[in-house]
Amino acid sequence: MLVTPQGDFLDYIPADGSVRAARDRQGRRVYVDAWGDLVATEMQVQRDYSGNDRRDMRRNRYRQVEGYPETAPDYFPPAPGEGGFSGDLTTGAVPDYRDREPGAVDRSDLPQPMPGEAYPQQPPQGYGEGFGQGYGMDDMAALPDAPMDRQEFVPGPQFPPATAIGQKSSAEVTALQVFLDREGFSPGVIDGRKGSNVVKAIEAWQLANGETLDPNDTDSIVERLHLNGGMPFTTYEITAADAAGPYVASIPEDYAHKAALPALSYTSTTEALAERFHMDENYLKEMNPGVDFTIPGTIVKVINVGEPKKAKVARILADKGRKQVLAYDDTGALVAAYPASIGSSDTPSPSGTVSVERIAFNPNYTYNPKINFQQGENDRVLTLQPGPNGPVGTIWIALSKPTYGIHGTPEPSKIGKTQSHGCIRLTNWDATELAKMASKGVTVEFVD
Repeated sequence: MLVTPQGDFLDYIPADGSVRAARDRQGRRVYVDAWGDLVATEMQVQRDYSGNDRRDMRRNRYRQVEGYPETAPDYFPPAPGEGGFSGDLTTGAVPDYRDREPGAVDRSDLPQPMPGEAYPQQPPQGYGEGFGQGYGMDDMAALPDAPMDRQEFVPGPQFPPATAIGQKSSAEVTALQVFLDREGFSPGVIDGRKGSNVVKAIEAWQLANGETLDPNDTDSIVERLHLNGGMPFTTYEITAADAAGPYVASIPEDYAHKAALPALSYTSTTEALAERFHMDENYLKEMNPGVDFTIPGTIVKVINVGEPKKAKVARILADKGRKQVLAYDDTGALVAAYPASIGSSDTPSPSGTVSVERIAFNPNYTYNPKINFQQGENDRVLTLQPGPNGPVGTIWIALSKPTYGIHGTPEPSKIGKTQSHGCIRLTNWDATELAKMASKGVTVEFVD
């Protein structure tokens, strides 16, 4: 088949004399016009799809969530439409935008509080009575009932090992990350880098689909991308609302200073766009060198994340050893997986089975030193306003074990790479996706 530089299938055969044939660096036949521009690349079809094959590799997306109004806050609107961006993009050779290592995101560290209990709160405005109260629990407040060495060891599921990822460009790794993200097997932040979160996502995808995914076969990955949303990169025009915010200059460490803010919002347009498109903030900047993100009308390159996963989750498994959350439907099929920070040696997560008590989108957070912990010199109750940079991010899924929950984070790049204070911490977009598939009563099992 013939594929254009934009990743589309060519539906005609170029007339004799209108193009000339050549070979690219991968040895594939390419067709170039009289001006030297690439018209199409000849790709061998590596997989045949019969009428009985499942073409919708992404399977289900969103379901209507009962009890939540359609106006509920959602920080991650759908990605912009398909249709690649200008550049020397050819099938199987995704362009690389990074020639250097990214730096760390400049953000104040959250305090390391002492354990305690969470303080009950009223639900956010706009939500019904079904939400209940007690949304603002912080994962830093959780304590196990018994020391780690006295808890029962519950082994997690066994996964088919992933093929080692070879020497691939960051753009090729990005294509792999985007495919996994669209399938519901999250690699965490998309940053074009190999790592444990990508490996875990591949293994979970293989377990769910019963086949092996070769991460080194870029042609196959690109072919799969065509079937579940198109090429991994697209363009986005910065709007006046994007540029305006509102944003805060920085997120302070002291909770009294946090409480003085009208919202724990994003600190910049780049941080907001990076989370919207599931990206590492530095990678977004590197893909757009010299771009001023504060100017409306600016066209930027972003990740084409596709649509969120849709399924009805009946069981959640928190695998402490793998640092991964696995979601199953009522038939026992694995439908999604997310990298997670789950407990630590000092404040381990519990063992056994609990259940989802309630779900809050865009929750407040209440600090009470009498039942939480002592943070700095703060000795009175403080209410921290909602926002993606709040202690629990944009989602709080309360569990039946007091003070424990599944929630978002203000630092998505650290998910799966650092420890939490007892709860299950996901990226804000993964927590949002899971929250929309779960409901009250869903079982949550902690395994080692």
